[in-house]
Amino acid sequence: MASRFLSPTLRARASVNPTPAFRSFHTTRRTLAEIATPLPVRKPVGAFRGGLFGFLLGSTLAGAGVYYYILEEYRVSNELLTEDIYSLQASVQRVHSYVQTLEEQLAELKKK
Repeated sequence: MASRFLSPTLRARASVNPTPAFRSFHTTRRTLAEIATPLPVRKPVGAFRGGLFGFLLGSTLAGAGVYYYILEEYRVSNELLTEDIYSLQASVQRVHSYVQTLEEQLAELKKK
């Protein structure tokens, strides 16, 4: 189905821009001279420099990942510790109020 759909389009393109059956690969001396200009000399990145750069990049990325992981763990543990401190403070307040109530009752019994 797709081949029937695309075939008129391909035929129309072929009739508008016919391509030759073969292409010759020849060049003149002028074109060859332009092509033969030496390329700029690039200093190759050696295995040592590339390896060192890769190691430093990987170490930096791993260090950053560990830093943010530890920072998040610190934040979570700090929130849990703060929550425990508040619950301990509430318990101490309840015990304190209970002891005050007992002391008041004991003082009333001594007056009688």
